[in-house]
Amino acid sequence: MNRTVLALLLRPAPGQNSVLVLPVVAFGIVTTLVLTVVGGAQAFWRWTDPEAALYQALAAIALVLLVVPLMSLGGAAARLSARRRDERLSTLRLLGVSPAGVTFATVAESVLVAGAGAIAGVLGHIALSPLIGLIPFRGEALGVGAVLLPPWGMLAVVGGVLVLAAASAVIGLRRVVISPLGVRTRTEPSKVHWIRAVIAVGAIAVSFALIKVFPAVAELFVTIIVVALLFAACLAVLNLMGPWVLKVSASRQLKRAETPERLLASRIVLDSPKAAWRQVGGIAMASFMAVFAGTGVALLDTLSGADLSAADLALADDIRTGLIITLIGSFLMVAASVGVNQASDVLDQRELHRSLHHLGVPLETVDRARRRAIMSPLLVTAIGSALVAAVLVFPLVGLALITAPVSVFTIALVVAVGIGVVWASTWATRPLLQGAFRTA
Repeated sequence: MNRTVLALLLRPAPGQNSVLVLPVVAFGIVTTLVLTVVGGAQAFWRWTDPEAALYQALAAIALVLLVVPLMSLGGAAARLSARRRDERLSTLRLLGVSPAGVTFATVAESVLVAGAGAIAGVLGHIALSPLIGLIPFRGEALGVGAVLLPPWGMLAVVGGVLVLAAASAVIGLRRVVISPLGVRTRTEPSKVHWIRAVIAVGAIAVSFALIKVFPAVAELFVTIIVVALLFAACLAVLNLMGPWVLKVSASRQLKRAETPERLLASRIVLDSPKAAWRQVGGIAMASFMAVFAGTGVALLDTLSGADLSAADLALADDIRTGLIITLIGSFLMVAASVGVNQASDVLDQRELHRSLHHLGVPLETVDRARRRAIMSPLLVTAIGSALVAAVLVFPLVGLALITAPVSVFTIALVVAVGIGVVWASTWATRPLLQGAFRTA
């Protein structure tokens, strides 16, 4: 029976092969980026000279700033096409398949799909390593051997991806086993409680206090590590608070909606604030990192005018290179997250789009509503994340560097490019929406 159930899950409906391919692509992108980021960071831990500790500490901060958003992207990949899977599983439960059979089939399907993507990700990491090895630090290229993870490291990352996929499947399975009819008829509303905001604000306040205290009582290396961990915690709480903020914002827009697309856009966000957050979460991460990059650029600009030794100037150049790499990594994550989530959202809402088509709603109206449901929360997301990052950076560098012209310009440029990536993705996924209307 379990094999039969698994075969039914893995077999896409006619004309929906992309529903199964999309998660494989998403896991491939996530695995490639994680392996590449970790591989690049490991290069600094091969150094043993007195200056190595500072490079390793800065690499730890960059690793945290990139890996935490990548874990969020991995969670989004694990939830891709969850609606299709939930509907099929709920149907099987209503037909009498046992909870154990459903659980086995769900975990097996998720692991198989994630495994296929992870293998592609390993190949992508191997292909990218020669390019990453060309990046210069301390006057010479890192080299392929320094950035290519050893086999055990690749296996550890692949294992983590598989565990993430299996855990996400089990968590998502709970409501299917408990209430299959509710899932099938879409009677369960998406719940986002205000307690998320309380927890997030509390975590940010505690982090601010610790960041203010630690530099005065601890050594530089310990301070950098603690600050990196606090940044990671605040990145995590951004994901916790984001859906609630979008829910509040959409509720207000719903009350002021005067056109069909505004009404539809608000209802799309309110139907699933978590899904709406996944559409713009990449911008939140990019905006958060933009503040660190901007203040870093301002600090380096200030130091360049000082009388520094050749070694200090070389260190400043290496920090500038690290900032550029971190920003490029954040843009890659934004592009991957936005593109995959938007494509998945269009595919998962195929039935909704067909229903709107049968009701006589034009394609252009649905498309404008879909784009508005994505673009409207962007400004709130970008500004809110930047403010959180500014609060955390303030105890370290002060207000002058945060508001310096070069810092403000860097932040604005990063956010503008990120928003441009999201806007381009909304147009790139339009053919999927047109396909849903054609098959209606």
